[in-house]
Amino acid sequence: MLDYYIDVNVNVNRRLTSIEDHPMSDLTQILSDSFLRSNALDPRDNHSQKLYTISELAKEFDITTRAIRFYESEGLLNPERDGRNRLYSQRDHTRLKLILRGKRLGFALEEIREMFELYDSATGELAQLRHVLDKVEARKLVLRQQMEDIQLSLHELKEFETQCRSRLRQMRNNH
Repeated sequence: MLDYYIDVNVNVNRRLTSIEDHPMSDLTQILSDSFLRSNALDPRDNHSQKLYTISELAKEFDITTRAIRFYESEGLLNPERDGRNRLYSQRDHTRLKLILRGKRLGFALEEIREMFELYDSATGELAQLRHVLDKVEARKLVLRQQMEDIQLSLHELKEFETQCRSRLRQMRNNH
């Protein structure tokens, strides 16, 4: 299980630079109605679209097929079936992109699912954006607290290091 966790996170973080380079890298812009519709996240969009195999998605996003199957088992992706083969729509492709971005930003899969459900609901984008902004604010508060905790830990480690070096010098001078 630990190998799976490390593999997903390492690969996701390495691959997501291409999403960062997207001209709409701000989370609210990426979740905007025009971005989602143009990337076929809209469940009402039934026009013919490119289909992706699990291997193509894994290669494009530099994640394992196991990770994609996990997101499917969590109900975040819904591929078509052609016998034993999974065929992912443009909607699944966009959802995977958003899942990976959300994870990189520290959102739990349940929070990402809530965002998708809000988008799919009748309230649509307005409720989704309010929800996302609330989640972003909460995440920023957590990160700020973690940053303060890290700063405090670094300060304490520096003091401890100084004490150890001082004691080491004393010991050397005594010998």
